[in-house]
Amino acid sequence: MIENKALSMNIESRLSFEEFRKEVLNDYRLACESREVSLLARREVLTGKAKFGIFGDGKEVAQVAMSKYFKPGDFRSGYYRDQTVAFATGIATPEQYFSQLYADPDQQHDPFSGGRQMNSHFATPNLDQDGNWLNLMEMKNSAADMAPTAGQMPRAVGLAYASKMFREVEALHDLKHLTDNGNEICFATIGDASTSEGHFWETMNAAGVLQVPLAVFVWDDGYGISVPRKYQTTKNSISVALEGFRKADGTNGFDIYNVKGWDYAGMCEVFEAAIRKIRETHIPALFHVEEITQPQGHSTSGSHERYKSKERLSWEKEFDCNLKMRSWIMENALCDEETLVEIEANAKTTAQDARKAAWEKYITPIKQELQRFVALATPLTEVSGANAELVAQQVRELQANREPQRRDILKAAATILVRHRQLKADPAIQALQQYYDQYLREEKENYNSYLHATGANSVLNVPEVPVEYNDDATTLNGYEVLNKYFDQLITNNPKVFAFGEDVGKIGDVNQAFAGLQQKHGPLRITDTGIRELTIMGQGIGMALRGLRPIAEIQYLDYVLYGLQPLSDDVASLQYRTKGIQHCPIIVRTRGHRLEGIWHSGSPMGMIINSLRGMNVCVPRNMVQAAGMYNTLLQANEPALVIESLNGYRLKEKLPSNLETFTVPLGVPEVLKEGTDVTLVTYGSMTRIVEEAMVTLEELGISCELIDVQTLLPFDIHHSIVQSLKKTNRIAFIDEDVPGGGTAYMFQQVMEQQGGYRWLDVAPRTLAAQAHRPAYGSDGDYFSKPNTEDVVKMVMEMMEE
Repeated sequence: MIENKALSMNIESRLSFEEFRKEVLNDYRLACESREVSLLARREVLTGKAKFGIFGDGKEVAQVAMSKYFKPGDFRSGYYRDQTVAFATGIATPEQYFSQLYADPDQQHDPFSGGRQMNSHFATPNLDQDGNWLNLMEMKNSAADMAPTAGQMPRAVGLAYASKMFREVEALHDLKHLTDNGNEICFATIGDASTSEGHFWETMNAAGVLQVPLAVFVWDDGYGISVPRKYQTTKNSISVALEGFRKADGTNGFDIYNVKGWDYAGMCEVFEAAIRKIRETHIPALFHVEEITQPQGHSTSGSHERYKSKERLSWEKEFDCNLKMRSWIMENALCDEETLVEIEANAKTTAQDARKAAWEKYITPIKQELQRFVALATPLTEVSGANAELVAQQVRELQANREPQRRDILKAAATILVRHRQLKADPAIQALQQYYDQYLREEKENYNSYLHATGANSVLNVPEVPVEYNDDATTLNGYEVLNKYFDQLITNNPKVFAFGEDVGKIGDVNQAFAGLQQKHGPLRITDTGIRELTIMGQGIGMALRGLRPIAEIQYLDYVLYGLQPLSDDVASLQYRTKGIQHCPIIVRTRGHRLEGIWHSGSPMGMIINSLRGMNVCVPRNMVQAAGMYNTLLQANEPALVIESLNGYRLKEKLPSNLETFTVPLGVPEVLKEGTDVTLVTYGSMTRIVEEAMVTLEELGISCELIDVQTLLPFDIHHSIVQSLKKTNRIAFIDEDVPGGGTAYMFQQVMEQQGGYRWLDVAPRTLAAQAHRPAYGSDGDYFSKPNTEDVVKMVMEMMEE
């Protein structure tokens, strides 16, 4: 007889085994479904239904194993082959995957990008339209994917660093919708070849220094497109190359684990213990997942048979992770052959059903629009004077197109309309014109919206609060105004963090944070290494998680080091997620005039053309800068604030409402009214122009001086053209190279605002020289616009 206790243990054991068996078979199901999705998706591209495809085949088992330990509240900063991660975590479904492959602009179908990104670019929302942070702890979160290799790495530092702040800063502990005491991990994934990028190395170094809960998975399939690993990585192994970073007792660094991408049981065993350690200790780790295969090659743009040997291709077939997992299941008697065959057949059906449903949802509204077009165009063949054959041809070609696109319909309608302009009064033509205009308007909204945030998240909706001064207002150096501002800000807003090179102990190179680290602690105001790229990433990740980082680039000249994540990631984020993900990072820097080539930069043309989607603020003094920070902190949009480098020791009055007044973005300020000529500038140049205006006034010339204040957005109310209507003369002045910032302002006023209609003389631009500014005071004088240049230009305009 079996005793009750033994019987109970036996039942529990059987139940435990049954649960284990179900979990394994479910994991195998996910791997099979993902493989079938890859096979079908490739076919859809090659048959022309989709434009391009890049797939995660060969990585299914490793990604399923990783995803088992991905919890609500965690973040993914991933690689565009992570489809299995998305399926296993529930972030995406196969149908949504196909909708994105087809570029379906309906956000109900492609919730990640509304058809704006190619397949396997996933994103989850973090803010609602009312400016409220969602409960990220109830979600499995994904930072929006992007294609630049290793571009996902810098922000991974910040996503993990946020957990460190949530754990160690007591004032954040009540933010239960954003954190569980900092127990969240950032899962970063990357292909082995992309570890050659500097982004990867800077990220790993920063993570090792900061000691943050970052789990980096390197999918190693032996190639970077066609280039073998031995030509990519020192010692032919990223884990071996990184050995010096391995954490040992009494040191920082990170743990390193090596696993085989086809070894389901081995990966689960390693991942479970390792990820638990990361979550508990905040020690980062690198997982080198080796012996990954790539059954369909790199992408749909070519075949891997062109560059892989027969031996390699044979090995890849033998070590296919799905086949290996299947064999392991059979060897361990977890189910019979019939059950596996059924799982595999169901996986095919699931993928096919997802593809079919996604395609029908994509093509149906297009075909409905095509029918509307045909119904409106066909009657034109009966209109007197119409080109019946042209109309009939457009209709026939569209009806013969089995896979029409929106552009095909619009091009056909435009072709008919442009060739029947003489009949524009005809009711049939008017009906087609009305249809065309409406359809074009709707589709432009689908494809051209959400470059910036809307509603409560938009900087444009922050109420203006005028600056106020007491009668006995104290006069301080500009840096002292900022110092008092940042002191109040850090005191009253626990979500604000400031960090960068020399920001902490010495209070930044211009002393705006002097003494504040000692007062508020090194977690709130932090020194970093010289690593602009990951300083930006640190800020991006923190901002994605609900904190308000002020990330500093010490001098504007060095923005190039951090430009890639700002341009590819931050500036495009609102657009490429169709408004569902927000990153309200504030990048603080200083520029314009000082001394020498790399400390006097003003590359505004480069900045405004690469950062569309961000706000670019160019305050002329530190009070204005403080007001702009206040505005930005009341919205949820990213910004670059460029303080005037030579303005920190100029005297300014201290406002009485320093922490509450706001400077509206996109609204120029008229600093002095005049009647003869409008001078448009910003930043340090305002002082040069003011000096020139003293001389011009003595010469009887009345100038109106306008400080644009922000370049992005630029003069949203078209106030500059109102000044031009009065003066009929205008000049744009800045310190960028010729054709840079001045050309941008010129285009905005002359073209967008129609300013050319009000000109009496040719408009002017006055910029710096085409070369970098030379060193020294004389170098500044001859390299950048000076007072005499402004006077000469205005006098020439008056004499013209």
